[in-house]
Amino acid sequence: MTFSIAAAAKAAKKAARGYSSLGSQAKNALLTEIAEQLIEQKEQILIANQKDLDAAQENQIDASMQDRLRLNEARLKAIRDAVLEIVQQPDPVGEISHVQQRPSGIRVGKMRIPLGVIAMIYESRPNVTIDAAALCLKAGNGVILRGGKEAIHSNLALAKCIQVALEKHQLDPNVVVVVPNTDRNVMNELMTLNDSIDLIIPRGGEGLIRFVTENSRIPVIQHFKGVCHLYIDKQADLQKGLSILENGKTQRTSVCNSLETLLVHQSVAETFLPMAAAMFNNKGVKVHACNNSIRYFHEAEAATEDDWHAEYLALEIAVRVVDDFDHAVEHIGLYGSGHTEVIVTQDYSAANEFIRVVDSAVVMANASSRFSDGGELGLGAEIGISTSKLHAYGPMGATSLTTEKFVVYGDGETRG
Repeated sequence: MTFSIAAAAKAAKKAARGYSSLGSQAKNALLTEIAEQLIEQKEQILIANQKDLDAAQENQIDASMQDRLRLNEARLKAIRDAVLEIVQQPDPVGEISHVQQRPSGIRVGKMRIPLGVIAMIYESRPNVTIDAAALCLKAGNGVILRGGKEAIHSNLALAKCIQVALEKHQLDPNVVVVVPNTDRNVMNELMTLNDSIDLIIPRGGEGLIRFVTENSRIPVIQHFKGVCHLYIDKQADLQKGLSILENGKTQRTSVCNSLETLLVHQSVAETFLPMAAAMFNNKGVKVHACNNSIRYFHEAEAATEDDWHAEYLALEIAVRVVDDFDHAVEHIGLYGSGHTEVIVTQDYSAANEFIRVVDSAVVMANASSRFSDGGELGLGAEIGISTSKLHAYGPMGATSLTTEKFVVYGDGETRG
């Protein structure tokens, strides 16, 4: 049978209406079953993933994308653990807050409700198939998952875990749709189905996100890229700074919370930059350095304007010596992508001022940018990291996949 995205979206809308009234216990039981299926079907999932990896190597896909694509037992266990953490979280749906008594006698509050049907359009990350489904289901939503062709075998194998769980719990299977057709025309049509789909969340390269944003008739949550900065302040503990720099830049380069730019206060540059240079040399990090820092690095390239905007997603970094705190904040404001920024300082007032004035989704003091992740921030998993401010900002968990409606309690009051 030919797949129809319009028919699938319409069926998802209908299924979501029924699913939205499911209680917390039933939703958690479903998610627990999905987690169990990930272990039961582990071998089939890893075999499917190997097919995608083989194709990626044959097509000479870059190393960072291959890393995002790769599943193994440890990563599969991490996906399962994320689902189980979502199970343990409070159900946001039905929560009533901000209740107030009005002079008229009525009581007014706001109740959290599901958004409806959420479409995920994503590249190369098969874990998104489970993370997105689990978060949407926790929040009472239906979900349409359109992954990229490079992960199609992995995505379909993971989708089987979800479908088996839905079947076991006698729930409408259309509440989760995994698009089996990676044709661009299917994605283009999906973006026009505003009668069936309430929100689109794209995850992938900047080109994909811009394409979806510019062509969708449906509201889009945007995350263009992660140009994350580390600022070493004049009052920094330099050993802490070096450790945070090494972890943020070299632990896993292919992810959006890895560091791309290092800013160093001029008063500590002479001490800190040789430390950073030795670490970069040991780790094989390519450096693009400003005029005031290039002499500290062996074989560094002179930084250009493009380097300050760059999301390398590789063992590569831009380095700049800044005059002072304000210069660092100015640089981040000009070149940052609104993702994650870090200050290393022992000056409590400087740390608080950095957190107050830097306008990014996640702002940290004395901690690695690698913690800018839904799981690490207590969300269990994330459906994406919003760098736009409507309606969510930063890593998005289940609560970000709900909205609010006004509820009014009265006792026969009428308006005069």
